[in-house]
Amino acid sequence: MVEALILLVFLISGASAGWMGVHLLPQDLFNDTTNVEGVRWVLTGFGAFIGLIAGLVFRRLRQQLMRQVRTMPTDLLVSRAVGLILGLLVANLLLAPILLLPLAGAVSLVKPLAAVLSNVFFGVLGYNLAEVHGRTLLRLFNPSSTEALLVADGVLTPASAKILDTSVIIDGRIRGLLACGLLEGQVIVAQTVIDEMQQLADSANAEKRARGRRGLKLLTDLRETYGRRLVINTTRYDGAGTDDRLLQLSADTGGTLVTADFNLAQVAQVQELKVMNLSELVIALRPEVQPGDELLLKIVRQGKENNQGVGYLDDGTMVVVEGAGTAIGDRLPVVVTGALQNPSGRMVFARLEKESSAPRSAKANRSPRGNSGSKGNERPPANPR
Repeated sequence: MVEALILLVFLISGASAGWMGVHLLPQDLFNDTTNVEGVRWVLTGFGAFIGLIAGLVFRRLRQQLMRQVRTMPTDLLVSRAVGLILGLLVANLLLAPILLLPLAGAVSLVKPLAAVLSNVFFGVLGYNLAEVHGRTLLRLFNPSSTEALLVADGVLTPASAKILDTSVIIDGRIRGLLACGLLEGQVIVAQTVIDEMQQLADSANAEKRARGRRGLKLLTDLRETYGRRLVINTTRYDGAGTDDRLLQLSADTGGTLVTADFNLAQVAQVQELKVMNLSELVIALRPEVQPGDELLLKIVRQGKENNQGVGYLDDGTMVVVEGAGTAIGDRLPVVVTGALQNPSGRMVFARLEKESSAPRSAKANRSPRGNSGSKGNERPPANPR
């Protein structure tokens, strides 16, 4: 919408300049047979074309500038702005005596020429000086801060803001991530996320109502715990839903989108946005189990196949054990044969050790009274002579 408005303004400005510019042409060019209205319309069309070209160039420069501003550290952005302002201030202070000189005739053109050249020269000079030496100003404001010194030297980069999706708020694991310090920087909650949780809290469905209330309660607790670190973004974006508006907010702020929605994370990666998928993070933090590892596993239930048993690791990972379908409730040594890992979950495959299967078969074939017992139809061994 903004880019279309920019093009429209440049187009109208160029057309207006062409329409009014006919009066600036020398009168010698017109005679009794000249069609003044036709010349006016030609100049109007030519001015509209020039204005459209200028609008396209300005829009491209604006997009590049906004892209640099989003990725530029805050301290460098402020230092460049201050350097530019100081450069323009020095230029105008030096220009004041020249503008007061009583120049006449063609010599008076020196004044606007000197104004343009001095502002451009000192503005670019102040911008470049601030870019090179602006970071050292942090040491003057906070010389005892080690982090400020590292940021000033360019060793550290400022932490990007974290934009929370509805899924991670309702999930509740974001509280633990913030408490253990895994998430740095500001935590941004979009107004569209709050509106979505309010709709869930007002839903007639009991499950949705409980999820919405849990999410709102978590935001209240985070506000009390972290104070100003939790920022509510009230910008209203145009979009088909909450996901589209969160993507627009991430693009405008340059922050990291934190979500547990696999599809939303994939869309953010396609748009080259920074994203953190909690499902992938949980998988990355799980202990690795390699093929060939021996585990002592309790079989808790039967698998999909008759000869399969299912057990669980300490972190909740499901283990499918071949040949353990009749060992429900037993704790047996197993050998890992493989693992299946994806963003939606993780599954480990294993088999019973050969040593553990033989004793169990022998135990199943033994009589309840043991080997020392005798049946009624058995004859006692003959006494040796």
